[in-house]
Amino acid sequence: MSTPQRLYRVTFLNQGSVYEIYARSVSHGLMMGFVEIEKIVFGERSSILVDPGEEKLKAEFANVSRTFVPVHAIVRIDQVDKAGAARIMAGGESGKVMPFPGFTGGGDHKS
Repeated sequence: MSTPQRLYRVTFLNQGSVYEIYARSVSHGLMMGFVEIEKIVFGERSSILVDPGEEKLKAEFANVSRTFVPVHAIVRIDQVDKAGAARIMAGGESGKVMPFPGFTGGGDHKS
């Protein structure tokens, strides 16, 4: 009897959008400050219904065997039983997810 493969839903921010993808392997990665995502999974292609968001993600990750996402861009990682549709959602001011505030380099510095 084979053991079921783990499946993760990873939600992260990328250039003002919120990406939700499914992957078989997620780890802290070899590069400090990055989450390593491997074996990205997409739903079965149906000739009746084509999701343009998922098609865009398939094209973006077509030749990617492993991707590294900055840890501060990760919104959530869930272990799930089955894959849903990968999608891209509006983020920032037009969506519900705001990026964590970062250092902007402002302030008074006197020499």
